[in-house]
Amino acid sequence: MTVSDYRKVFKQLRQKPSKMKKYIKHNAPKKRTVGLALRRCRRCLRVGGHIGKYGLELCRHCFREIATKIGFKKYG
Repeated sequence: MTVSDYRKVFKQLRQKPSKMKKYIKHNAPKKRTVGLALRRCRRCLRVGGHIGKYGLELCRHCFREIATKIGFKKYG
C-alpha cells in the first residue's frame, strides 16, 4: 500500500466516527511494559546507552554534554 492509499482511508474514516474509533483502537501501538524501548532519554528520546542511576534517565551522549553542569566531575 502506498502513502496515498492511507490518506484515502483516513479521508473515508473521518466521515464515519465510530469506524475511525475502532480503526484507531485496533491499530494503535501497544503500551510497553518491558524491553529496551521502555527506557528512553528524557532529553533526546534515544533508546540506547541509557543511564538510569540516581534518577538521571539520560542517554550517555546527553550525560556527557551536561555532566559538569549537574555536578559530576571527570576523574582520570
